[in-house]
Amino acid sequence: MENKLEAYRRQFKDYKMTPQRRLILETLLENQDHHLSAEELYKLVHEKDKDVGLATIYRTLELLDELQIVQKLNFGDGRSRYELTQPHSDQHHHHHLVCLRCQQIYEVKEDLLHQLETLIEREHGFQIQDHRVSFFGYCRDCVQAQKKEGAAENER
Repeated sequence: MENKLEAYRRQFKDYKMTPQRRLILETLLENQDHHLSAEELYKLVHEKDKDVGLATIYRTLELLDELQIVQKLNFGDGRSRYELTQPHSDQHHHHHLVCLRCQQIYEVKEDLLHQLETLIEREHGFQIQDHRVSFFGYCRDCVQAQKKEGAAENER
């Protein structure tokens, strides 16, 4: 984790790496498999340091987004969520599966849109830098739960 932290620290350029910013970044690294909202991040950081306020979290996330250390995501649930970018990476962002029932967010690592990008670039002369795709539906657990609920309803 220290190597990644150092790579992100270098992206700070002219900004100071304060203890609060470092703690926020460390917490994001520890939870990099999650898509945390500012409030969720605040709760995690607050467990470690009670002096870090929600306003500090928001300001730091804004700075991290500006420095392209995090990516701000909107999944239509009224809350912005954040995930770390890969330092100095040319890779496309991964895709997301968003469960409409439990609100769980799953990552899809495969990038199956490369052929479509090539076609768009060739036919439209449009130079694609990135793309984002989110699929909205129901996760395996929620589908199973809905089936059980439906079966229980039919038995009544």
